[in-house]
Amino acid sequence: MSLPHDSARTHVTGQSIFVDDRAAVSGELQVGVVFSPYARARIKKISTEKALAIPGVVATYTAKDFPHNLWGTIFQDQPLLAETETQFAGEGVVLVAAKTRAALIAGMAAVKVDYEKLAPILSVAEARQRKSFIGAERKIERGDVAAAFQEAKHVLEGKVVIHGAEHFYLESNACIAYPKEDGQVEIHVSSQHPSEVQHVVSHGLGIPFKDVVCVVTRMGGGFGGKESQGAPFAAYAALVARTLNVPARLVLTKDDDMVMTGKRNPFENEYRVAFDADGRLLGLEVTLFSDGGAYADLSTAIMERAMLHCDNAYYLPAVKIRGQVCRTNFHPHTAFRGFGGPKGVATIEKIIEEIAHYLGKDALTIRKLNVYREKGGRNLTPYGQEVENNCLPELFETLERDCDYSARRRDIEAHNKKALEEKGGTLRGLSLTAVKFGISFTTRFLNQGNALVVVYRDGTVQIATGATEMGQGVNARVAQVVAGEFGIPRQQVRVMPTSTDKNANTSPTAASSGTDLNGAAAALAVRKIKARLSEVALKLFNLPLELWASKTAPLGTQPEIEVGPPNPTNDPNEGADWLSGHSSFFGIEFKNGFVYSEKKPEQKISFANLVNEAYLNRVSLSDYSHYRIPGLSYNKLTGQGTAFLYFTQGVAASEVAIDRLTGEAKVTRTDILMDLGRPINEALDIGQVTGAFIQGMGWVTTENLFYSKDGFLLSHSPSTYKIPSVQDTPRIFNFKLLPNDHSRKSFRGMKAVGEPPLLLCLSVWTAIQDALKCLPQYGMKFPHLPIPATSEVILRAASPERFQSWE
Repeated sequence: MSLPHDSARTHVTGQSIFVDDRAAVSGELQVGVVFSPYARARIKKISTEKALAIPGVVATYTAKDFPHNLWGTIFQDQPLLAETETQFAGEGVVLVAAKTRAALIAGMAAVKVDYEKLAPILSVAEARQRKSFIGAERKIERGDVAAAFQEAKHVLEGKVVIHGAEHFYLESNACIAYPKEDGQVEIHVSSQHPSEVQHVVSHGLGIPFKDVVCVVTRMGGGFGGKESQGAPFAAYAALVARTLNVPARLVLTKDDDMVMTGKRNPFENEYRVAFDADGRLLGLEVTLFSDGGAYADLSTAIMERAMLHCDNAYYLPAVKIRGQVCRTNFHPHTAFRGFGGPKGVATIEKIIEEIAHYLGKDALTIRKLNVYREKGGRNLTPYGQEVENNCLPELFETLERDCDYSARRRDIEAHNKKALEEKGGTLRGLSLTAVKFGISFTTRFLNQGNALVVVYRDGTVQIATGATEMGQGVNARVAQVVAGEFGIPRQQVRVMPTSTDKNANTSPTAASSGTDLNGAAAALAVRKIKARLSEVALKLFNLPLELWASKTAPLGTQPEIEVGPPNPTNDPNEGADWLSGHSSFFGIEFKNGFVYSEKKPEQKISFANLVNEAYLNRVSLSDYSHYRIPGLSYNKLTGQGTAFLYFTQGVAASEVAIDRLTGEAKVTRTDILMDLGRPINEALDIGQVTGAFIQGMGWVTTENLFYSKDGFLLSHSPSTYKIPSVQDTPRIFNFKLLPNDHSRKSFRGMKAVGEPPLLLCLSVWTAIQDALKCLPQYGMKFPHLPIPATSEVILRAASPERFQSWE
């Protein structure tokens, strides 16, 4: 059943509370960050005297005010505030605390920092030349690659250049720190990872975890940008709150947020591919170089996922994949929807297009020839994991038929031929690409979640999990799971703000695993409670009504009902009806607000009354459960093993029209077909599919980052950074889900949806190249376009002669 998003009503009525909507309290201070304007510089002197002289400015802080100044999600290599050198434009140097926003702005402007500019590294090429790297090179290998190239009839080589992208969440980084008694701090923050915030604040301030509580009610978007990089801002506010014993609020402007925070990692991927006359892939060598920025952040894990997705939907018999993160002097790049997956998938999809052009074949033919298949031993990834529940061939065949691919291909070829003859008009392109996205964190210990479920005497329920709500609907899904288990309306269930004092040691809400982990944990907790309630119900049905506790408990005339201990399990599907996820114990059913015996349906009691009877019999009405994803065995050192619980799969066909005079590309039609197993909430899933695709379209077409020669981000506002608008959506936009009753690995057979659909945007990028390759200057060559393929990039590719004088 597709119930609405849990915050739908409060969003549209303006009642949803975000961090900066929290009312100011007495004595609250505003906190701001003075950052470096240079990509790399030595800090010679910091002067704050003039700032402190401004009325309303209360305090300033530098690196020396933090007991521990280093932090990092994987490696602790990044200072909270720069002390002797700044390593990127936007790196924090001084904090200012003031009574008003006006005083804060004036105080920040009055802080004087003397810098000595140093030579920065501002490209992957320079980082490679100077061997400026983060972490060691990683490898994934299978088969005899050398032999494959030696025996192959055809070999191509090339490079894919992928630039970064801004998350552009609507709510900038924001946090409020409240000092509590006995040195405690409570932090309300816009973050995907409350436990990371707790850890960074605790470490930075030199206090134990037990004295820091982090609360996340919701975010105004995250997209990965708040997985790690919200933590230092929380530490800034906490430092002020704890040292001055007053609440401290730090809310970045959109401009400052964009300048200070990292983006989607830029990549430069070099490849050699061996194939036969039919286009069958025989061997592949790929070397991926990413721009990690000045500090590690999550870049090594992002590189790992990029490597794991270089096969995408296609079987590679012999393959060597290498990956190296480069250290530059840009802001530390970070997680972004899809993590590293889009970079690996872009590479292989571009390779397929290039092979098709070289052989004079349709790219879809090459894709279908190489797609993973159940038979013939062509169902094993380069890292040795079997592609189970493989829907890829069916997805290709179904969408090819449903979108009328063949007829449209013929029509496009005729249109482009005429356009070339007339030397004007638009060019059209069509491409059908796929995604096979692994679901699980590649860092094994993150694949765990926990949930606390509390049932109250009136039959209403509260749930606390480690998942954070950033608009994707994880709260609605978890609430729907719990309501379905108890057989009650979802209106009786509320998911509480995420708080580290209720759910400890949480994993980030990332890797598309929020519902997988937290929904499963919640279901396990519910089933412990249901087992006890079922035992109570069974005994009540065999007891005269006048002897129930609600009639006798005040007098104490009857013995209490005793229940046995729950049987803990890590499998949320155990004992559950596969389609509904509903579970029963002792032959007791929970349905439509009632609890009844399967054998004697006339014996029933309302859920609320049963809960009250259980309470009066001193039976626990709350429980906690922990869930860990089973069967993961990926070895990062050998590059082999089971990296993911399952794969979400999908295909998209996109058609574009290119204006040859301006280079503007319009997406005239997109058809999407996704395998999401058995959705818990299909309406929310469709919203994620379409939203992810449009966001991805921006990444591959219009969203371009511009930096000064000093490495300072120039496109740091909505006026200079072009995200998609309603005018950019496909003129015809069709999307549907593939029925899949064979999905068995995941909780209730669902498949995650947050990230995978974004990768289908690559069909737009390859369609643009498909349109351009008919131009005379290409012939056997292929139009190698970077990401994003902006209007300028397209115009240069279509009419290079128009730019010769400028070059």
